[in-house]
Amino acid sequence: MKLALYGAAGMIGSRIASEALGRGHSVSALVRTTGKLAIKDPKLTETQADVANAGQVESLVRGHDAVVCAISPRNDRGPQLMAYAILSLAKGLPKAEVKRLVVVGGAGSLMVAPGKRLMDTPLFPEAYKVEAKAGAEALALLRLQDQLDWTYISPPGVIQPGERTGKFRVGGERLLTDASGQSKISAEDYAMALVDELEQGKHLKQRITVAY
Repeated sequence: MKLALYGAAGMIGSRIASEALGRGHSVSALVRTTGKLAIKDPKLTETQADVANAGQVESLVRGHDAVVCAISPRNDRGPQLMAYAILSLAKGLPKAEVKRLVVVGGAGSLMVAPGKRLMDTPLFPEAYKVEAKAGAEALALLRLQDQLDWTYISPPGVIQPGERTGKFRVGGERLLTDASGQSKISAEDYAMALVDELEQGKHLKQRITVAY
């Protein structure tokens, strides 16, 4: 496939790029600042881009098979960028005749009990609540898009650099925890799950989550 990847220089985005390239896909890395991506591959191109600019989105993603949005709400533009990005992609992708969109989401909106989200629990860190709300709003906006074959992939409670094991579970709306009650995954295995979804398209117009 030919993939357009927003946020390719980030912790998760760079691992998605590496995973996709390792499987033989071509990646157009669409980044705010060029030169930060350490990956060198003949199937990788790097372009400065603004995901909130719908007109630019249309021109940059045209000719691609799918778009991945791996931007982080932890930047100087604030968490509102997530909503702007979804609205911009929803406008630009159909004009570029690209239907497939996979979004790196947040864990805060995952359910931990009937009617209760992770972000609503007492132990959820206050510092992450604004970011969690942004992720939930982005998901709500995606659910309104009928022109896109979207998938929103929530990580578990903890995602950080680690090993690519290939051993993880895929779930739906509920937070996944292991036998000890922990909810975690390596960024490498998250990237593997995301590229699996790109290749297989098993969860169109759905939110899923992955964890050990």
